[in-house]
Parts: sequence; structure tokens; C-alpha cells
Amino acid sequence: VKKEVGDVSILINNAGIVTGKAFLDCPDSLVEKSMEVNIMAHFWTYKAFLPAMIASNHGHLVSIASAAGLTGVSSLSDYCASKFAAVGFAESVDLEMRVLGKSGIKTTIVCPYFINTGMFDGCRSKWPRLLPGLEPEYVADKIMTAIRRDQEIVLLPRILYFFLILKHLVPVKLSILFLDYFGNLHVMDNFKGRAKKD
Repeated sequence: VKKEVGDVSILINNAGIVTGKAFLDCPDSLVEKSMEVNIMAHFWTYKAFLPAMIASNHGHLVSIASAAGLTGVSSLSDYCASKFAAVGFAESVDLEMRVLGKSGIKTTIVCPYFINTGMFDGCRSKWPRLLPGLEPEYVADKIMTAIRRDQEIVLLPRILYFFLILKHLVPVKLSILFLDYFGNLHVMDNFKGRAKKD
């Protein structure tokens, strides 16, 4: 990409894969693949494009993580680990830019609930009016708005802000009761995922 188009001013890391299996049922090769795609790719793209952003003190780093990067989800252990890593990595690099005085380099971390792309086919919220599957066009619009506003974190839908605050305020046992009530403990039970192309 650097050879064909040169330096970039906006880097959006959006690649992601999901196995959708309980941890002990997930083959090691798929765990490694999840980590390679969902977080290691962020390291390599940042290493490729961040130096030019630093040199010009201009750029925007966008990490498409997941709501599963903020809270654990049953049968998504490897995915959650990789998305927690994506959130932590983006936050850490943002802090590094602040320490360096590179105020022209912005960071946006996006943590959506399930997006209706086929990746999480079969998954459904117990309360779809409260936690609906998100349309890709809606998410893309929110991401573009966040980039234009230099918004640092985006949780979609907005109810996730409330859930995140609640998670950190109440005891773990109460948090798990809430997760169960909202169906998070069984959200992957009917997971099919995207159909493989022949």
C-alpha cells in the first residue's frame, strides 16, 4: 500500500474473524488465526503507517474492536481476548502520542455490538429492541461521524455506555446476573457464522 498510494492520513483496522466455539473446543490453529487477524494485524499496520503520521504530526488511527472487547462473552474467549487487546493497544498508542506531544494524531476506538454482516449469523440478543443487531451502513455512518469529531471511543448502540458503567460499579456476582438477564451468557448458543463459499 505504501508503494502504491504512499503515506496514509487515516488508518482503519477493520479485519476480524470469529470461531464461535467454547474455549476448550477451539482448535489451537483457530486461536492463533484469531490473534493474527484481530490484533497482530493492528501492530503491523501501525508500524507501517504511524512513523509518517508522527513525522507530520497528522493522522487518525481507527480501531474497529467490539463490545466483546469490553466484556467477556461465553463461547467467544479467543475473540474477546483479541478485541480486549485491540482496545488496550489503541488506548496505549494514543497515550504514547500524547506523551510525545503529537496532538495532531487522533485515535478512535469503535466497540459495536453484533453487526449484520453474516459474521455472527445465528446470534441474537434476548432483548433485540434494546440490543439490536446493527446494520453496516448505520455503523459506518457513526464511525465517519466519530472520525470527523475526533471522538475517542464509540460504543454502539449507545446503551452499551450504561452497561459498561454498570459493569464497573456493581459487584461481579450482580454483573453476572445482569449479563444473564440480558441474555449475554447464551448469545452464542445458536451461532452459525458466515456461510463458507465453495
